[in-house]
Amino acid sequence: MSDGTPGPDGGSLVPRTGRVPSRRWLGSLGWHLGALAILAVVLYPVGWLVAASFKPSQSILGSLQLLPTEPTVANYRRAAEGLAGIGVLRFFWNSAVLAVLSVLGTVASSALAGYAFARLRFRGRGTMFVLMISTLLLPFHVLIIPQYAVFQRLGLVDTYLPLLIGKFLAGEAFFVFLMVQFMRNIPGELDESARIDGAGHWATFWHIVLPLSRPAMVTTAIFTFIWTWNDFFGPLIYVSSPEKYPLPLALQLYIDQTTISDYGALMAMSMLALVPVILFFLFFQRFLVQGVATSGLKG
Repeated sequence: MSDGTPGPDGGSLVPRTGRVPSRRWLGSLGWHLGALAILAVVLYPVGWLVAASFKPSQSILGSLQLLPTEPTVANYRRAAEGLAGIGVLRFFWNSAVLAVLSVLGTVASSALAGYAFARLRFRGRGTMFVLMISTLLLPFHVLIIPQYAVFQRLGLVDTYLPLLIGKFLAGEAFFVFLMVQFMRNIPGELDESARIDGAGHWATFWHIVLPLSRPAMVTTAIFTFIWTWNDFFGPLIYVSSPEKYPLPLALQLYIDQTTISDYGALMAMSMLALVPVILFFLFFQRFLVQGVATSGLKG
């Protein structure tokens, strides 16, 4: 170990103590502690939900203790039994139907509309694109009453069609914009090569543009699935029959202002409702990161 005396070349010898300088060490420690504190705040609601699902119903809201003193799985048994004569699998099935059809409709229609705006040249394309993007500025609440009036006159209330029609008609401007921005980065030489080989617009879209747009399509599918699975407001407006309720709407059945509310089963059902979303996200996580990180194609 050096004592800091000048070396043979006139430079000082740096002490090799094997320790990080105190200032850098304190900075690193402070950064990690701050990150852990933020993580604890963000994850606390999830931890509270997990712990509450194992507590008796009467002690969920009346106790400040996070961990249950007497864990029980009775909440999950009551949640699995369902309520109002409807099994829990029915609610899962309703949510799955809405989510899967929404994903298929949004991905297909957004990809077609994105291809038209990004790769085709037609009269009024710029104006139509601006009008589509401007719909993002309209609050959803502004459209509720006129949309409900239209679907009511068509006799479509208490069905899933009001929640799905817009998905199949490229009504999600955000995802259309995502597709347009991604497809614009695909080299135009590929389209020219396809036309030379005799391919039309449909063949070019199906065999060339669509496979290269997989990251954007997977990103669209992930967000559509999560948003549809967790949607409460849409089904609340258009669905009135309990046997057609998706999971977010079925959760309110556990809360009764006139009688006793089963908060334990409510927490257990909430945990069960999170499982498909978590599994879906974990399965497609690498595609989501790829879709967000991809800025273009080079060729």
